[in-house]
Amino acid sequence: MIELNIPGIGLIQLEHLVCDVNGTLAIDGKLIDGVARSLGILQDRLTVHLVTADTYGRQGIIDQQLNLRAVRLKPGNEARQKAEYVESLTAARVAAIGQGANDAQMLRAARIGICVLSLEGVAAETLAAADVIVPNIQTALGLLENPLRLVATMRK
Repeated sequence: MIELNIPGIGLIQLEHLVCDVNGTLAIDGKLIDGVARSLGILQDRLTVHLVTADTYGRQGIIDQQLNLRAVRLKPGNEARQKAEYVESLTAARVAAIGQGANDAQMLRAARIGICVLSLEGVAAETLAAADVIVPNIQTALGLLENPLRLVATMRK
């Protein structure tokens, strides 16, 4: 668990990290360097969940690299499926990371929504739905590895 006491917001207890895969953890279906290491470190404090439409058909390889099993979305209304997944975990205890249009509802549902600026681009609605915006996935995961960074960014 990660516990944050954010001035102007209060106590936040995170138990889960929900990540979009393509565009967020992977580019063109290939895992971004450093992601496996960072997620491995975070697994000591958070339960890591992957949600994906598996656009590139390479999720099986990514699952092996991360030693995780992604939730594969059914075609159609993927944004709602991601938000419902976050809600099923108790959204108040979830940090979510994404960048695509189908991630906006997920970021909005999560207690902390982090939008990464991706080589694939960022959907404007997802940018607006985020609590925090970062330049890349390494920075996003670094916020959770070093939670006082989140306190510094989110304090009011």
